[in-house]
Amino acid sequence: MEKRDYYEVLGVSKSAGKEEIKKAYRKQALKYHPDKNPGSSEAEEKFKEAAEAYEVLSNDEKRARYDRYGHAGVRGSGQEYHGGGMSMEDIFSSFGDIFGDAFAGFGGFGGSHRGGRRVNKGSNIRVKVKLSLKEIANGAEKKMKVKKYITCNSCGGNGAADSNSITTCSTCNGSGTVTRVTNTFLGQMQTQSGCPSCGGEGSSITRKCTSCYGEGIVKGEEVIRIKIPAGVGKGMQMTVSGKGNAARRGGVNGDLLVVIDEEEHDDLIREGNDLIYNLYISIPDAILGTAAEIPAVEGKVKIKIEPGTQPGKILRLRGKGLPDVNGYGNGDLLVNVSVWVPRKISKEEEKTVGKLKDYESFTPAPDKGDRSFFERMRNYFD
Repeated sequence: MEKRDYYEVLGVSKSAGKEEIKKAYRKQALKYHPDKNPGSSEAEEKFKEAAEAYEVLSNDEKRARYDRYGHAGVRGSGQEYHGGGMSMEDIFSSFGDIFGDAFAGFGGFGGSHRGGRRVNKGSNIRVKVKLSLKEIANGAEKKMKVKKYITCNSCGGNGAADSNSITTCSTCNGSGTVTRVTNTFLGQMQTQSGCPSCGGEGSSITRKCTSCYGEGIVKGEEVIRIKIPAGVGKGMQMTVSGKGNAARRGGVNGDLLVVIDEEEHDDLIREGNDLIYNLYISIPDAILGTAAEIPAVEGKVKIKIEPGTQPGKILRLRGKGLPDVNGYGNGDLLVNVSVWVPRKISKEEEKTVGKLKDYESFTPAPDKGDRSFFERMRNYFD
């Protein structure tokens, strides 16, 4: 199912400021809040959709990538959006302050509770991957060694010296939460909060693991393979779920955020999905025509220069550019033809060129668009 535009999800314009986006998200979140729509899977999906849109549009960097590349700018092929991969607990953990006290105690009227054992979340790791133009054109698989926190092998991540060293919290009986009932004029309302005795974990450790000192994680490294789709661009970010830092005591691992960078090509200039090549030909070749071999992503291609080709002529090789990351075909290879005028010539060459002045064909014609290359290219892309 195709994802909706984030601005459409929140009902704001593309020029909306942060405060307007925040207000729009709060409105959507309150409207589709699970406690207000018990048992409605449609409302829950819209609630998550709004959180995903807010996570991107409230972040300047992510919003800039989204505005330029769309959904592809905040995800990679086969990878989840960071927002799309968020659980309900992640949403409340990240954006719970936006709701304020609007739903405090709502569970007392039969709604679902947001409470439960506290789950630790590992932090994200950001890495940069530099790709050649050929790798961008074809997609690539990169293998990298990432230094990070990993699960402790000695205790399996629970932080205890042995299984007998873990005891269930007597205050919450292992649930990680405590329930309070308050009498109001509407009747009894019950609220849940994290257990103060165990910090919401539901258990405590009497003897800690000597390798990780009770944390359940140690410093280490992991070799991670990353599949990068064709057509990505500089500044795009992919999210590899669960490959960030391990979480304390068996929680949810963080994500690996892969930022794309590009290596400069020796001959080709990238402009979106199009490629530009500056071809220099001699004056005789411009007059008489010639064949030329030019570089492309997948090797050399031959092109024909017609007789009488004017300086600044742009030849378009359709489909020889880069693939669109969303699968909408390939860009073009644009060849800008420039005529090379030698700075110094011999006496004999000077005489030969001088004779050309007497021929009518070499008399300059009225200006028919003598614009600079950069002006023409700017008008082309505008």
